Amino acid sequence: MGCICYSPLAQGALTGRYLDGIPEGSRATKKGSTIGGRYLTEDKLVKIRALDRVAGARGQSLARMALAWVLRRKEVTSVLIGASSVAQLEDNVKALDNLAFSPEELAEIEGILKG
Repeated sequence: MGCICYSPLAQGALTGRYLDGIPEGSRATKKGSTIGGRYLTEDKLVKIRALDRVAGARGQSLARMALAWVLRRKEVTSVLIGASSVAQLEDNVKALDNLAFSPEELAEIEGILKG
C-alpha cells in the first residue's frame, strides 16, 4: 500500500515566497484564502525560516527540501504539487536530485517542527 501526499508545500508556504512577508497579489492575499491564518502565522514563519536555513545548508531550495523530506518515506509513492508554471514544475522535479538526509539533518528538522 502506498500514500500520495497532497499539498506537500503547505499551499505555497514552503516555497520560500513568504519568507519576508506576504507579497501583494499572492495567493495568501486572495479573498477566502486560508494560507495566511493556517501557515503564515509569525510562529510558523520562524519555523519556515529555520527550515530554509537547513535547506540552504543542503544546497537546496526550501521547496525542494520539503518535497525530498516527504518523498524520503518508503510508503510515499507520489506527491501532488500545484505548480502554476512550467518553471515551478521543473524546479520541483529537481528535488529528486537530493533525496537523502543525514541523521543530523533529520534531527534538526524534527527539532524545528516540534519546537
